[in-house]
Amino acid sequence: MSADETAGKPVAGTAPVDLDGVVNLFDFEPLALERMHGPAFDYVAGGAWDEITLAESVEAWRQFRFVPRVLRDVRELDLSGNFLGRPAALPIAIAPMAAQAMAHPGAEAEMLAGAAAAGIPFCLSTSSSMTMEEVAKAAPHAERWFQLYVVHSLDYSRTLVERAAASGYRAIVLTVDLPVLGFRERDRRSGFALPAMPHMDDGGPGEPNRYGALELQRGAGLTWDSIAEIRSWSSLPLVLKGILSPADARLAVEAGVAGIVVSNHGGRQLDRSATSADVLGEIVEAVDHGCEVWADGGIRRGLDVITALALGATGVLVGRPFYWALAAAGRAGVEHAAAILRGELDLALPLLGCTSFADVDSDLLA
Repeated sequence: MSADETAGKPVAGTAPVDLDGVVNLFDFEPLALERMHGPAFDYVAGGAWDEITLAESVEAWRQFRFVPRVLRDVRELDLSGNFLGRPAALPIAIAPMAAQAMAHPGAEAEMLAGAAAAGIPFCLSTSSSMTMEEVAKAAPHAERWFQLYVVHSLDYSRTLVERAAASGYRAIVLTVDLPVLGFRERDRRSGFALPAMPHMDDGGPGEPNRYGALELQRGAGLTWDSIAEIRSWSSLPLVLKGILSPADARLAVEAGVAGIVVSNHGGRQLDRSATSADVLGEIVEAVDHGCEVWADGGIRRGLDVITALALGATGVLVGRPFYWALAAAGRAGVEHAAAILRGELDLALPLLGCTSFADVDSDLLA
């Protein structure tokens, strides 16, 4: 088989995973490598150009140091979070990620089921393996958001938003940092091509290129002037994903969005971009409570989550670790990944002298 023929087919015959041996999020990645075809694994794992930003996005969170408080009553803890006025079991959501059938035959439906069992929100990508309606059936009452790429045309993108609203998705997360795709050497070496993706393929003819309709976004001419029109397509709150500039964060508030995601697209677009950890505090200050601020990129520990909240984030999105967990063990892997983060937070909060995330602020950082 060619690279594109095998891209969406998980490797068969691998032994079941003993999740008791998976004690942190990093442990899922080698398990995923065993279960995914090489080009597909590299597509998810890789970044752009020299992958500097990819590496720094994880490392940047580790540079912060805590100043814990002591002799506080921490016998009872509240680990819950809140996104867009709706409660979540943790201040963590699963980030949008493409073509999850490359990890597991159950694809996004399996990921949503795991997220729902863990009580955390799930964001479905436009470039998903399944339709939004198929995914919704896996957990009809779960907190679900739809990530929007503007492809083919604004008219077609509007139909996606309307379908998401009709299917019970509770927010639109518009990706704004991908006018073109970054230079990805791993994919060029492997010959990787994305498998079929229904939301991408329905709106126009198939594209004879590596990433299909994902490479058509520059033609949409998306600008700040487009935001009002996109907001008008539904009553769902609109969140902009891919903000790194405080100036852009202020423009987002002026545009009336419900939230922004501080993100460098997982290091997959413009290499040598700032990391979310680098700019989060300044962006929170620029927003000045005008909308919610979520942090995305490189979060691998409960300590990273707390750091993001201490810098002023409302919550965080976690991507690749959940993809690897899905590849390793399907829904059970996703649930286990969430449980690992919950366990780390359950220990870190009292060690910091906190009983809930309402106690977490910049005073806890050196």
